Amino acid sequence: MSDHNNRRPQPQDIQAGDRVLEVKNLSVDFGVDKKWVPAAIDLNYYVNAGEVLAIVGESGSGKSASSMALLGLLPSNSRTSGEVILNGQSLLGLSPAKLREVRGNEVAVIFQEPMTALNPVYTVGFQIVETLRLHNAISPADAEKKALEMLELVELPDPAKAFRSYPHQLSGGQRQRAMIAQSLSCDPRLLIADEPTTALDVTVQAEILDLMRNLRNKLNSAIVLITHDMGVVADLSDRIAVMRQGRIVESGTSHDIFKNPQHPYTQALLAAVPRLGSGGTGNASVDIIASVAAAAGAELEGFDSEELHQREEATRVELAGLKAAEHVADTRAVVLELKNVAIEYPKQGRVPAFRAVEGATLTVHQGQVVGLVGESGSGKTTIGRAAVGLLPVCEGSLVVNGREIAGMKSNSKAMWEVRRDIGMVFQDPSSSLNPRLPIGESIGEPMYLSGVAKGGELQKRIERLLDMVELPRSYRNRYPHELSGGQKQRVGIARALSLEPKLMVADEPTSALDVSVQATVLQLFQDLQKEMGFASLFVTHDLAVIDVLADHIVVMRNGRIVEQGPRDEVLRNPQQAYTQRLMAAVPVPDPVEQRERRELRAKLAKESGVS
Repeated sequence: MSDHNNRRPQPQDIQAGDRVLEVKNLSVDFGVDKKWVPAAIDLNYYVNAGEVLAIVGESGSGKSASSMALLGLLPSNSRTSGEVILNGQSLLGLSPAKLREVRGNEVAVIFQEPMTALNPVYTVGFQIVETLRLHNAISPADAEKKALEMLELVELPDPAKAFRSYPHQLSGGQRQRAMIAQSLSCDPRLLIADEPTTALDVTVQAEILDLMRNLRNKLNSAIVLITHDMGVVADLSDRIAVMRQGRIVESGTSHDIFKNPQHPYTQALLAAVPRLGSGGTGNASVDIIASVAAAAGAELEGFDSEELHQREEATRVELAGLKAAEHVADTRAVVLELKNVAIEYPKQGRVPAFRAVEGATLTVHQGQVVGLVGESGSGKTTIGRAAVGLLPVCEGSLVVNGREIAGMKSNSKAMWEVRRDIGMVFQDPSSSLNPRLPIGESIGEPMYLSGVAKGGELQKRIERLLDMVELPRSYRNRYPHELSGGQKQRVGIARALSLEPKLMVADEPTSALDVSVQATVLQLFQDLQKEMGFASLFVTHDLAVIDVLADHIVVMRNGRIVEQGPRDEVLRNPQQAYTQRLMAAVPVPDPVEQRERRELRAKLAKESGVS
């Protein structure tokens, strides 16, 4: 044990500002079809103790590949050149045995999906103990004690219970905390966090970001944060490196990058980020900022007082018009209506029936987009599945296009007829498309099976749908694996539109996409909805996305609807404490504003007694 401590600096020896990692001229190539394809080109950056460096960029920019190269975790068809210096030691060229010593001891990684990083057949406690004993000469009892300390450090509500639990018995946020505890168990000086919050709800994401900030301050570790979420970057990072096509195109402090981005790509990346206040009337956000400025006794920068007054007055007029339009919408045909609906997942073996939704009442009119928002487990996806007849309604009334489907058998002819008028866009386009079918066949399959079109007419309709979702007609012969994530989601939208549905149910259709790809898909969805006039139930946990799309918002918590109303009423003036906390948890791409929102969130949590 003493030898180990002599060999490696301990956390108390680390001083803020010490250079922990330095990367010089790092290049990574992959061998594909007997050619070297560059993934990262001449990267130069550094990270100091107690500092967070965010490496941002879209999928394929090289951010993850270059970070995995630091630890020798790339596949055998790769090659790496340049220099990587960790705590004064060069890593490239180290033997596998030496690299294993560095991993865990000196560097730890937090992965995007904890369920794939944690072993499902062992308890969380066993896995942390195993990590500790692999890298340290300590007894099982001492390792167990340290593991419990780590679970307490990451603020799990019941560390002893979490220690005994298997990964599947913990929630997503708890699993992420457990993985962070395992990563930090050997006191690493460098922490690489690869999209650590992408799969989490906004409130859980906010908690994990607070945790990482607190741990950074306690342990003085250096953190490399890999993400495409600019709100997360604004919340946590000190400095930013922006990557595109394998190169760092811009780097600087968080304040400089957000306030004065120099590279056109950085400017486009920030412009593509959906944010609260961008939907509907653009002046709604001006109204909010003006209120904040007035409360602080300051004037809004860039406006004189007269112009500011005119802006505020215009905003009030527009908001009044929106409220009036909401009442006009009531005269349009009702496409989807739920009245006091309860939905249960039936009993399976020893697992009792579980009531996922209780007393849900909502209406979607023709041409209207209703945003259904809430955290995981709130019941929003359950309602979406029931609306397309995939889950039975055990109480209440659920009417689709004038037909009552409560009590209707899922495999009946009547249900089949109802489903012809419903389209559905899924969260993960890769898993919703048949990998063995060219995308033209995937788009045409609903029309062929329903007898709407065959032969030449079917081919014309497929081409027209490809035109509508702005994909080249030549793509009809490509397979899903040959398309990017955004292109696959466009195929999913085209297939959902193939039977010209009256109702579109979209379940988190953009959460798996990069921010700029997400922006183009949302714009496409918005344009098609206006052009075709279908009603839409848009299920998401991203309030900024729903601000761009929705006319009406329904907020769910623990299986119940807690608040609903016109978009601007719910998002600009939420009445329920839960909705207020949900909005305060949304990270925004502005470090100053994000700090204010973090303080507001802490205040709301304190006032409501939420830890």
